[in-house]
Amino acid sequence: MRILLIHTAGDEGSVTLADTAFAPAIVATEVLPGRTSSERLVPAVRRLLEACAWTLNELTAVAVVSGPGSFTGVRVGLSAAKGLSEAGGVPLVAVSRLALLAASVDGGGPVHAVLDAGRGEFYYGEYLGTRRLQEALLSGKDVTLAATGGIVVVCEPKVAEALPGLAPRMVCEPSAADALPLALLRIEAGDFDDAATLDANYLRRTDVEIFARPAARVD
Repeated sequence: MRILLIHTAGDEGSVTLADTAFAPAIVATEVLPGRTSSERLVPAVRRLLEACAWTLNELTAVAVVSGPGSFTGVRVGLSAAKGLSEAGGVPLVAVSRLALLAASVDGGGPVHAVLDAGRGEFYYGEYLGTRRLQEALLSGKDVTLAATGGIVVVCEPKVAEALPGLAPRMVCEPSAADALPLALLRIEAGDFDDAATLDANYLRRTDVEIFARPAARVD
């Protein structure tokens, strides 16, 4: 299986080509420094395909990390993945960034993945192996209450500093290549996403939810 993997949801983006006929399966990778994905993503994909003498329609699937993370980065990656999937007539698979972070450690039990969401909030995911138990947007207090038992894993220093009581395990931001095992599980199961309806995984509360909170009473 030949797979194109895209991850632009973090601070640094990356694009990878993988071929399961080889061991290791990763055959080419390009890093997109800083927040340059909007300008560099599609040209990087083109360069990698040309370097490997692959065409879009030879791909088994396009896999993309669909968030949560940088609003712009998520949109850029998702839009590009949808376009490439449709142009090549190949299936699309979306991978949660929280699932990817959780998979970076061998917990042997529950793994709690936490990412910075800004505004004093956090993207939180609880996983048991590759099975998602929950994903939510939580306050620091709620993360502390939810992350009981198992391992807490983070890839951002500011998150580790904000949640010292959880003794989080700090790892590097997973790359597009790291999404391959999760993507393969979906591909082998024939569990693909619909490019027409797939949306970004923001885990943001809507304005309705935010402004529906009861106002503080003033006596």
